[in-house]
Amino acid sequence: MTDKRINPRDRDAVIQAFRAGVVPRRGIQHVQVGREQELKALIGDIERITHGGSTIRFIIGDFGSGKSFFLGLVRTIALEKGLVTLNADLNPDRRLFGAGGQARSLYAELTRNLATRTKPEGGAMASMVERFVTTAQQEAKRLGTGVQPVIDERLHALTELVSGYDFATVVGRYWEGHDQGNESLKNDAVRWLRGEFSTMTEARRALGVRTIIDDDSVYDGLKLLGRFSSLAGYSGLLVGLDELVNLFKLPQSASRNANYEQILRILNDSLQGSASHIGFMLGGTPETLTDTRRGLYSYAALQSRLAENRFAAQHGVMDFGGPVIRLANLSPEELFVLLVKLRDLVLGDGRERISFEVIRGFLDYCALRIGAAYFQTPRTTIRAFLDFLQVVELKPDLPISALLDGVAIEADIDDNAGVGSPDAEAASEPPPSPVRPSVADDDLTRFAL
Repeated sequence: MTDKRINPRDRDAVIQAFRAGVVPRRGIQHVQVGREQELKALIGDIERITHGGSTIRFIIGDFGSGKSFFLGLVRTIALEKGLVTLNADLNPDRRLFGAGGQARSLYAELTRNLATRTKPEGGAMASMVERFVTTAQQEAKRLGTGVQPVIDERLHALTELVSGYDFATVVGRYWEGHDQGNESLKNDAVRWLRGEFSTMTEARRALGVRTIIDDDSVYDGLKLLGRFSSLAGYSGLLVGLDELVNLFKLPQSASRNANYEQILRILNDSLQGSASHIGFMLGGTPETLTDTRRGLYSYAALQSRLAENRFAAQHGVMDFGGPVIRLANLSPEELFVLLVKLRDLVLGDGRERISFEVIRGFLDYCALRIGAAYFQTPRTTIRAFLDFLQVVELKPDLPISALLDGVAIEADIDDNAGVGSPDAEAASEPPPSPVRPSVADDDLTRFAL
């Protein structure tokens, strides 16, 4: 049963997000059901990051099966474990590689969503840098030395990484602004760390550095943030990238392969231990992974590294030791438990009106309307149930049976279906202009009074 002590803000966030068909940023742990083995594997990854390691996971599931929910839940657990999290959805304007600012746009979106346990909704970059400065001040006081030497010594570990010297310089500039009460200098330092400087000239004039986070240095910037998060007193950094399908749908193979090459680089560093205090989660659909023409398997090096364990697949065993985790569908029983939790969340003390028998009847109704998809891709069922509960709350005297009669429930469809695909592009082209008939064929030539 759902905890009655749930924060009202978390309760509202869950209800509003689910009714809109999106994943809430708060309170997600109150409605989690099933997938214990998958969560256990990801919690093991979080522990590995905490101990200075690096990980990567590809979370694969059908549209509407709960990938984004699962990524959000793992992100919540990571925050509770003391990690810093970044998350963003890939789209045509936000990619791992792009010559027109698409990669820098992705980095800026990730850093805008930077979250910590005390700021779970994002916007925590300044807080992370402030925490680093505060801990440096405390250490300097304990040692009886100046703060700047302590900061320089702690940041020296970053200089061995690409762009690490400038990264350390920018953090040092933040301390100067902090020490001198110069808010403009502090803001410029945070802007650089967020990837918001568009030219090197602007960065040199504001901070005295000669580089910026651009399309070619996004992954290097993420590795620096991972190392810096540990220096600031956090346990590491977890990066979540959803909607890999938008790379799959890129129309040009050169663009897809360039992005897949970046994924290969991240994969190699994570599995070989070249990175530290950082982990990646990438969410995608099955065809995004296995399609040999446009998916990750179209890049031979990725296909060999992401291939399934054939022995496990042959005997129906789920292998969670590899980088790919295929999300199992919720069982009807697990979906029933989820609806019970949602009922308790929405109705509170009035939950007795919606008995277990009513919920079972609702699920039977969904099964009749949309078939097995009601639990295999449960987003439509969840949204319909919350709409159902809303009417129950607004009209408590209306018989339950009357609420279901005549209401159509349709299976969910992919919001991005066909986006970016050659077929979709062809379909989006305007129809050809009609050919004007020649004068000889014009009916007017045969017109007579």
